[in-house]
Amino acid sequence: MVRSRCAQRCSPCCGSGRQRGGESKDATTATAGVGRGLGEFIREQRLGAGVPLRQLASQAGVSNPYLSQIERGLRRPSPDILQRVASALRISAGTLYVKAGMLEERRDDLASRILTDAYLTEKQKCALLEVYPSFRREAGPTRGCRG
Repeated sequence: MVRSRCAQRCSPCCGSGRQRGGESKDATTATAGVGRGLGEFIREQRLGAGVPLRQLASQAGVSNPYLSQIERGLRRPSPDILQRVASALRISAGTLYVKAGMLEERRDDLASRILTDAYLTEKQKCALLEVYPSFRREAGPTRGCRG
């Protein structure tokens, strides 16, 4: 059986579709250029800080090939991965969320409140940011809640 070059360098897949660093093998594969603005921004920040790709990947807990694919706009990372990259680059995760189109620049929306909520963990914030849009799409327009 022939293994891909990435699979040879990364730890073996656990069978759940996840590779080292938490990235999914097949999920979140973006069409060419979809995440290009985000990737270019991450690369600019990395180069500006004088951090090699391998070092940033290690600090963010992702594989070198995965980070390279993000920088080239071939992969769309999850909010969790963006938060780890932002932390490693010492920049705001919100900035990366805006660049990724997960958050609008307005500061009065729900996503901004989630990101600035001191009572939520980073994991909880990421989960809420991922699931909320799918609930909205599924529910359609709402007329209010009844308690």
